Amino acid sequence: MPNIIELKDVSKVYGRRIRTEVLHNTNLSIEEGSFNSIMGASGSGKTTLLNIMGTLDKPTNGQIYIGGNRTDKMSRRSLASTRNKNIGFVFQFHYLLPEFNVIENVLLPHSIKSLFCGRKTREKAEQLLELVGLLSVKKKKVYDLSGGQQQRIAIARALMNEPKIILADEPTGNLDSNSAESVYNIFKDINVQLGTTFVIVTHDERIARKTNRIIEIKDGAIIK
Repeated sequence: MPNIIELKDVSKVYGRRIRTEVLHNTNLSIEEGSFNSIMGASGSGKTTLLNIMGTLDKPTNGQIYIGGNRTDKMSRRSLASTRNKNIGFVFQFHYLLPEFNVIENVLLPHSIKSLFCGRKTREKAEQLLELVGLLSVKKKKVYDLSGGQQQRIAIARALMNEPKIILADEPTGNLDSNSAESVYNIFKDINVQLGTTFVIVTHDERIARKTNRIIEIKDGAIIK
């Protein structure tokens, strides 16, 4: 399979007077349709690496390619369009909007792209809720649901625009073991059924061992 993400000699430095290099000449390729995890101690550069992959942050040096298109030189507008079309995000904190109900939260990425929400779009949102096992609560407010249910809604939301890539930053960090296992199983099913590429930052070795590839990072450098 071709590479859907490529990082070439990527470095990231924060600060001007006091400079902290968080990533050091990082080279990494992620195959399309693959299922990957990133592990490392706190402060090792995992989240910075994920944010650069997701175009949420720009490297100080180096080149980033998403689907063969170089993104580190793109304008903010082009980056926003690239993210919306190609990348879905799942974070440790789900960032659902409490004033919206479940299905309205799932529809949000589409609403950013287009104000019009037709019948087919709503049916698609319902299909995604069915995929994560929450169609029956589609009209409930998100604050009435458990943490595990809220994270599954966040997964459905991330899939709304049919992204080729899902980037997840500690998606099971706030969940009990049963809910964490449920989230992992949903990720794996989506990977197998839809061919979506996954890159998951996690401290949980049980989750990491179930991915097809573990990328280890230490002090800003990939060691394995």
